[in-house]
Amino acid sequence: MQKFVNHSGTAAPLDIINIDTDMIIPKQFLKTIKRTGLGANLFDEMRFDTDGSEKPDFILNREPWRGASILVAGDNFGCGSSREHAPWALLDYGVRVVISTSFADIFYNNCFKNGILPIVVSADERDALMADASDAENPMLKVDLMTQEIHRPNGATVSFDIDPFRKQCLIEGLDDIGLTLQKRSKIEAYEASRKNSHPWL
Repeated sequence: MQKFVNHSGTAAPLDIINIDTDMIIPKQFLKTIKRTGLGANLFDEMRFDTDGSEKPDFILNREPWRGASILVAGDNFGCGSSREHAPWALLDYGVRVVISTSFADIFYNNCFKNGILPIVVSADERDALMADASDAENPMLKVDLMTQEIHRPNGATVSFDIDPFRKQCLIEGLDDIGLTLQKRSKIEAYEASRKNSHPWL
């Protein structure tokens, strides 16, 4: 998993509440088990018309937000079905940070397992960051995971909380498999011992 220490990038305002996982990556794109390629269909029904042409009013189809790597979103982001394809699609598109007042639990957990940082802020802080992201002249934000701060264009900072274990996993780039492999020597020692003591298994 890609490490996350700090990130600077264009922030796109998604002032929509209850963005669910089917909006993030519609069900017809769930046939793959690969984590790559899904970014092309991120927010598919909002980004594209039925003929495949871009909808010019959608924020990610407009400059300077095309290819944004930070999303500032409305309440309850990632609700709906528990599809891990949602963070896969975001990451494949290039999104590393999602900022909202609240997240659905399963989506929130899946973000950390895929190298995306979901940040919970207050409604007032979200509104201020939404205004920053809406400024076409300078929609840039910097997120420092070490200090747990979002740096705004005007020089102000917004602090955020994060579970220390999840923070360390992001900094070290450790998903569930990576965490398990940290105990590789103990696993191999157990397997060797088991093979000697129970050779019939």
